[in-house]
Amino acid sequence: MRTPEQVYERYLELTQRALGKVRIAAPEKTPLGRSAADYLDMARRYVADAQHFRKEGKVAEALAAVAYAHGWLDAGARLGLFDVQGDSALFTVD
Repeated sequence: MRTPEQVYERYLELTQRALGKVRIAAPEKTPLGRSAADYLDMARRYVADAQHFRKEGKVAEALAAVAYAHGWLDAGARLGLFDVQGDSALFTVD
């Protein structure tokens, strides 16, 4: 059985891989492009929050924050704001 710290590290690694794969699909200066940039910004902020909470020893909060980060990425991919090259392992795109 994995410890909470191990679960956090696993989900952080998955989310960081997802962040590396995401490309904004909409033109930058359009409403959808701005929404995509907002979604990506929120995901990055939640990853930073997760890392901060982990350093503070708040593993539950860290895991929640990384889950929110991946949720923003997944929602953006599902809405078509992001091009994720059809990766259904990291995103719910099928």
